[in-house]
Parts: sequence; C-alpha cells; structure tokens
Amino acid sequence: MPMPAELDDVVEVSSYDRRDDVRVIVNIPGRYMLANKRNLKGDRCEFACRIVNVSLGAMALSAPVLGTVSERVIVYTELFGRLHGPITRLMTNGFVISLAASAQTRDKLAAKLDWLAKQKDAPDLPDSRRHKRVVPKNPMATILLGDGSLTSCLVIDFSDSGAAVSADLYPVTGTPLAVGKMVGRVVRRFAEGFAIEFAEKASLADIERRLASTEPRSLKPARALARQ
Repeated sequence: MPMPAELDDVVEVSSYDRRDDVRVIVNIPGRYMLANKRNLKGDRCEFACRIVNVSLGAMALSAPVLGTVSERVIVYTELFGRLHGPITRLMTNGFVISLAASAQTRDKLAAKLDWLAKQKDAPDLPDSRRHKRVVPKNPMATILLGDGSLTSCLVIDFSDSGAAVSADLYPVTGTPLAVGKMVGRVVRRFAEGFAIEFAEKASLADIERRLASTEPRSLKPARALARQ
C-alpha cells in the first residue's frame, strides 16, 4: 500500500507547543518516509516503524533508518492515519518528531489518544493479535550479510518459519543473511522491506531472543539454503 502523500505535498502548519502535554505509551506498527532519503531510482524510501509513544504535540518512533534533526517525516498508521512533522530529537533506535497538524486533525488525534488512555491494555490494542505472526517486544535487530557487513533493521513481525524486516537495504530474492542469530534467505520483497525464511525451526520464544542478539551467527547454513 503506497504512502498516502508525498513529503513535497505536506502543508506546514504550526506545531503543538504545550510542554505539559500527556504522552500515551503505545506499541503501534506503521511506516514512514524521510524527506532526504531516496533510492537509486530517485524515489522516496519507505520503511516500517513502531510508534512507542504519542501525544498531541509529538511522536516517538522505533525506526531502522534515522533522519537528521529538523528533517521532515511522514508517518502513517492504521489507527492515526497520516501524521507529519520535523525530527526534534534522535534516539539510539529511532527519533522523536514534533507533530504539525490542523485543528481538525488534532481534535481527531485527541479523541483517539483519550480512548487509548482509558484502555487497560492500550499498548497492545492496535496490534494484530488475530494474526499468527508475532510482534517482538524489542523490534530493533542487526542484519549480517555474506560479505560481513552489518546493518540495523526493524523486525516487523515473525513466525516459527520466518520474519519480515525493514532496513536501509533491499536484497534480491535468495540472498542469504542473518537477523541477529537467525540465519535464513530472502524469499519476498515488499514496499517497506523484505521477508526471510529461516534455515532452521525454533520455538517462538527462542526466535525472539535470537533475533535481538547483537552477535550474528555464521551464514554457512544460509548459503546451503540458497543452493537448494
């Protein structure tokens, strides 16, 4: 699904400056575009992200590719729709943006935040528990490629057979790689990332632990997979 609007089409409006604005802790999947990030074809790159907290004035994202302070960002989620604004602060695994929105958009956001704040399990409500795939508690991981290079990524979700990830690379189908300590190969590509098939089965708990590992395994098993 394409991003609803290009960054060049964003109309700038005043940001919300209330310092006592209440932030709601969430865990919401989404996708985003950075104003200064384009692929080799000149198209804007789209990446997956997770919203970790949001208020009427700001939003914090866990994201695989960081922008620069003051760079414009568009974020799209099923719950909040399209929101945008400049990056105000960088974090280890993401960044914070100041939301620029019209009065009408801010009213709608306020109603959704109020609803979320009243829910006992608000951080999990927007996630797709009805799906068989699992969203990791810590979505940030590291990809190891066959040439030994390492790249940060965001694990969108995973199952006992594979995972969907988003990163600042777009490997071709069949490419062997490791996400954390889970070795596999690329089996499918989509707008904001790609899917990998694991070389071996494991329990969901073990997979989540190994995906988050910062010490990737050898790619030998994945190379064997690629020759099949």
